[in-house]
Amino acid sequence: MPSPAFDVVTLGRSSVDLYGEQIGGRLEDMRSFAKYVGGCPTNIAIGTARLELRSSVITRVGDEQMGHFIYETLAAEGVDVTQVSFDAERLTALVILGIRDRESFPHIFYRENCADMALGVEQVDAAHIAACAAVVITGTHLSTPRVAAASHAAVRHAKDAGRRVVLDIDYRPVLWGLTGAREGESRFVADVGVTAEIQRVLADCDLVVGTEEEIRIAGGDTDTVRAMRAIRARSRATLVVKGGPGGCWVFPDAVPDSLDDAERIAGFPVEVLNTLGAGDAFMSGFLRGWLRNEAPERCARLANACGALVVSRHGCAPSMPTWEELTRFLDHPPATPRIWEDEALDRVHAVTTRHRRWDRVHALAFDHRWQLEKLAEDNDAPPARIRILKDLVAAGAVAGAGDVESPGAIVDDRYGEAALARLTGRGWWLARPVEAPGSRPLRFEAGAHVGLALHTWPAEHVAKCLVAYHPDDDESLRIQQEDSLLDLYRACGRTGHELLLEVIPPAAGGIDADTLPRALEGLYARGIHPDWWKLQPIPDDGAWQAIAGVIRRHDPYCRGVLLLGLDAPVQELEHHFRIAARQPVCRGFAIGRSIFAEPAGAWFRGELDDDAVVSAVAENYARLIALWRTFA
Repeated sequence: MPSPAFDVVTLGRSSVDLYGEQIGGRLEDMRSFAKYVGGCPTNIAIGTARLELRSSVITRVGDEQMGHFIYETLAAEGVDVTQVSFDAERLTALVILGIRDRESFPHIFYRENCADMALGVEQVDAAHIAACAAVVITGTHLSTPRVAAASHAAVRHAKDAGRRVVLDIDYRPVLWGLTGAREGESRFVADVGVTAEIQRVLADCDLVVGTEEEIRIAGGDTDTVRAMRAIRARSRATLVVKGGPGGCWVFPDAVPDSLDDAERIAGFPVEVLNTLGAGDAFMSGFLRGWLRNEAPERCARLANACGALVVSRHGCAPSMPTWEELTRFLDHPPATPRIWEDEALDRVHAVTTRHRRWDRVHALAFDHRWQLEKLAEDNDAPPARIRILKDLVAAGAVAGAGDVESPGAIVDDRYGEAALARLTGRGWWLARPVEAPGSRPLRFEAGAHVGLALHTWPAEHVAKCLVAYHPDDDESLRIQQEDSLLDLYRACGRTGHELLLEVIPPAAGGIDADTLPRALEGLYARGIHPDWWKLQPIPDDGAWQAIAGVIRRHDPYCRGVLLLGLDAPVQELEHHFRIAARQPVCRGFAIGRSIFAEPAGAWFRGELDDDAVVSAVAENYARLIALWRTFA
């Protein structure tokens, strides 16, 4: 038998989950919702990919924005999407969910004639199934003849190819038409028809996983042990019974007379925020061990740990742990059962679930505000003209970037709203400032509650903050600025935005080779771990190594340093590029006035028209990109 190209392929439900953000409220009272990928098999595909399994998914989504959101998210997570098909006639399924309390999680399924329920035998490719070590089917896709046929076809192809079959019972009575829409969170309604459909696949299964309620529906008995015996009579599969916070039971062979007589693999003492998605995380963790033929106890421990991490977070798919995060959790358990309070673990989750690598960034920084206000005033131009200029610079950036990898920009929303719209969604590295220009101590342009402003930003935008910070500042000033930066760092963590800190020590404090390394040391000591640093030119390899050493000691997950320009001429930048581009910690540049200042001034004076500004910016930007690439 040839080695499989994939470890696991899941089949069935995919949806967009809209999670109410007001925890503790009724769905009727929700005012805002967070958007995530959802659906049991889709969650498992993401969960296993994050645990370094080669995963694939067979599903259908609508050929509209929500369907493309699912497709793009799966691809970004490293899930194979060759078997995801778009349905031009049906919409992507939606689920509205809320966290009422620690026991109640109301949700409403919008799945009437949805895209994934149109999955048919024709979408199940025998060759693809044969290329996967295991196929996972789920209960919902046994609920109607069309999707049941697709699930049975996947099982048949897997058995023909000598591959393993996994059943996640995933019983939702509402999706079988047994309850009203209002009862979406109901987990058990006895029904002989459902039991019969599930039992049709049991003989071919190698692994069956479910809660006690799900085991009962699969076995057709309201007593868990009798239900397990009914399953065992039809299947030689390993049976896994999920027991919630207490852990789980694994039965490779005989079923005991009582669960009390069986060894329970203990769970983890965590406080529950949200149980939704915990089962999908559990399955992901169990598969990580099971597909590597590890002992049942080890598989269960991985599964329990994944479930514990997800119940402590908001959302399903985005809460799935990575292998690095899971390993840390097992090796260094949090000191508190309120896992969401463990900032170090939260940091590992955030940085190991980033969707894009940035090996290089070539950014045109034109977030300048007061400088352009002064330039406009000196030329008797109204501030509204700055908005036009920013859009011209953005057009020049697009033209100058051409087809280079990793173009980028930093642009404000005070004058650059149109420029931001032009650049967002292109796949560029894109940042926008949060600081009030020239403020020292640091203030935020949006006011004290910067997190509220970040909440309105697209996820791809990086929060950039310039701070005039010197390690030898007066203690009260230094602490005040660090407090503001810590608030910003935590706000970015809550909203999922990356953070770039631009640190420029004031010259009045005296600057030597140790100033910048000590500044970074001080900020790290306060628990501030930005994703990026933006630093002024560093004179030599030794100084760069000092900066790299600080970053390496405190934050191995840091994306790196971007070099700023300080309006330096091209000849001077060439010297700085020659040194910086060979430093592994330096990922590129974010330079502005060296590119746009001269054409901007001429435009304000009426010496250049719009097209000439675009051309000049494009030429200058392209020249700097080429110069950097000469030395990189």
